[in-house]
Amino acid sequence: MKNVNIPLFLLALLAVFCFMLVGVAIGYRSVIFSLLFLLLGFSVMGFGFVVKRKQRNQEA
Repeated sequence: MKNVNIPLFLLALLAVFCFMLVGVAIGYRSVIFSLLFLLLGFSVMGFGFVVKRKQRNQEA
């Protein structure tokens, strides 16, 4: 069985949670919060990709 990378898993969950909050903000018709959570979600996701790339480069 493969090992689970807990920090990357938590980053992925945080990104998914941010995108869920975009839907909630749209439901409340709040443009500011929907844009905020959208940008935050993409930022967290991008940060996760950067961390994963650094980990792969260290292993190789």
